Amino acid sequence: MKIVHFADLHLDAGFAWAGADGSAARRRRQSLRDSLLSIAALVREVDAGALFCGGDLYEHDRVTPDTARFLQTTFADLAPCPVYLAPGNHDWYGPDSLYALVDWSPNVHVFSEPRLQPVNLAGGLTLWGAAHCAPANTGNFFDGFRPDGPGAHVALCHGAERTALAAQGGDKQPHAPFDADDIERAGLAHAFLGHYHRPRDAARHTYPGNPDPLAFGEDGERGAVVAAIAADGSVARERRVVAQTAAHDLALDVTGCASRQDVLDRVNRAAADRQGVARLTVEGELHPDVDLREEDLRQALHGSFDAVRIRFGALHAGYDIEELGREQTVRGQFVRDVLEAGLPDDEVRRVLAAGLRALAGRTDLEAL
Repeated sequence: MKIVHFADLHLDAGFAWAGADGSAARRRRQSLRDSLLSIAALVREVDAGALFCGGDLYEHDRVTPDTARFLQTTFADLAPCPVYLAPGNHDWYGPDSLYALVDWSPNVHVFSEPRLQPVNLAGGLTLWGAAHCAPANTGNFFDGFRPDGPGAHVALCHGAERTALAAQGGDKQPHAPFDADDIERAGLAHAFLGHYHRPRDAARHTYPGNPDPLAFGEDGERGAVVAAIAADGSVARERRVVAQTAAHDLALDVTGCASRQDVLDRVNRAAADRQGVARLTVEGELHPDVDLREEDLRQALHGSFDAVRIRFGALHAGYDIEELGREQTVRGQFVRDVLEAGLPDDEVRRVLAAGLRALAGRTDLEAL
């Protein structure tokens, strides 16, 4: 049997870094919808026997009636192909969830119990699915579980394999935590999962990763997984890219730039032939005479990208601080006072840059 599996789409996500309620964030949310339409198209392309979703399909606290209608129509249009939905911790099943309120078409099956429940698939396979019924404190779905009935058994749920937590990084919480060996001990041939945004193919479980970028720094070949499930439960997997937006991490070294135009030229070269969303990390030594502001960088990138984030790495003004600190001048005393104030290194840099510019009669005090 051939299936398409995805998870962690997070429809109606906030995208605070893109302005939350602004036009850029709205475009990002539309991109998530477009990715689901690409997944539906993939189901048709490969003639899949089912579509699996491993949870976090949408954001419970932000989801809109318009999104409910979009999901209802998108899944109905796949009929007669069955769609199996296993709610996660962000789209948990409850009386006021979309899962309970939407009048789903007959081809849609929503798992609504916090324990694995069976449905029959083609080829003698049995699918066991479970739901998060609260946003937190869901236990191990595989603990104490044993399937009954003939044939091979596979699972669909949203959970955190413990050994992968460190590899995922960030502040990912272990919702419905389990150990990889729990799947085999439970008598399951394979588990199709959601929760981790970094894709992972293990012997007995699959994390597809989030299909469309939600944040910068996400890596791995994420998207949807086309899986062929054999009669014995063994799985052959193929990853397919469905993202509608590319997320780019750009580096800008301003060392050696003699003017704002030099900096902007480097920005334009870094952005050349790229589209989507971008995070620009600014580093290096900026000459004190360069009149450059964060908004200059943002405006330069907006011609290419839908949303832009600027961050500063090891960036400092190109003053010779030691030499200035030896001056018997107001400027020298200012430098000595700042260095002796015990401020964090980043704040020292900013205070010195702004103060020295002010003493020089400059007005661009919010400069980098």
